[in-house]
Amino acid sequence: MLRSMLATASALALVAGGPAFGRAAPASTTGYVLPDTETWELSGDDGYPYQIFVSKPAGPAPEGGYPVLYVLDGNAMFASFAETRRLLEYMKTDAAQTIIVGVGYKTDKAYDLRRIRDLTGGPPPPPWDATLGKAPNGGWDRFLDFLIGKLRTEVDRRYTINRDRQALFGHSLGGLFAVHSLFTRPDAFHAVIAASPSLFWHDREMQEEERRFAAALQAGRTRKVARLLVVWGEREETILERWDAEAFVRRMDPLSAYGLRTRSEAFADEVHITVPVRAVSTTLRFAFTWP
Repeated sequence: MLRSMLATASALALVAGGPAFGRAAPASTTGYVLPDTETWELSGDDGYPYQIFVSKPAGPAPEGGYPVLYVLDGNAMFASFAETRRLLEYMKTDAAQTIIVGVGYKTDKAYDLRRIRDLTGGPPPPPWDATLGKAPNGGWDRFLDFLIGKLRTEVDRRYTINRDRQALFGHSLGGLFAVHSLFTRPDAFHAVIAASPSLFWHDREMQEEERRFAAALQAGRTRKVARLLVVWGEREETILERWDAEAFVRRMDPLSAYGLRTRSEAFADEVHITVPVRAVSTTLRFAFTWP
């Protein structure tokens, strides 16, 4: 009986995996390439080669040029925005008539440690500094200069764009950066979308920036300001990202009397890492619905 069982097992093994029975070798495979996209490199002032991902419509640009959405953490975020834009184009919706520019890093991973340098103004607060405190940080103003300077110039050179309709999306530290860009360069973008912004990272600094921004707006020293969308998940694991977003929107709402248009949305059942996917269509509608 045992001899019979062993013989049967050996036969099954040969059938399942043995080339002697004529199984064809697996075909070679290649990675999937997103249609209607292209990638190129653009070096920052320090020589770092940022990976730029672009999704663009197939047809001619509309009168005045394509509006542009810059998406931070492009390695993780670009594909969701690009495929949504492509599907909207298939349905011939206005929101598809835009160019998506993902700003990423030289990695195949979703995130790169370089983002700590680019998206923050300094080291993380405790207890996060225990693991991230040694990472280079504090480069957000240089990165903002790159976005609205060298990168914007290159996008303008390559594509027919509307220079007055350019939006910025950032999630987590990218959301923190997006708020910083609004506070310090309020007219740099037509729309700013901050998803689950990590405002706690620079608690005191962000409060000081906010007070200066509000004072300038109320005094009429800010002639042009981006519209603002803040979104977050109801199940944020770091509860400060939910509490701070809710309180931040409440503080921004009264500034509508001075020209700041603010919208917000809490996504039911979403955790921190799932907020960006849920935010894609909301972002496109908010950024590119006329005016």
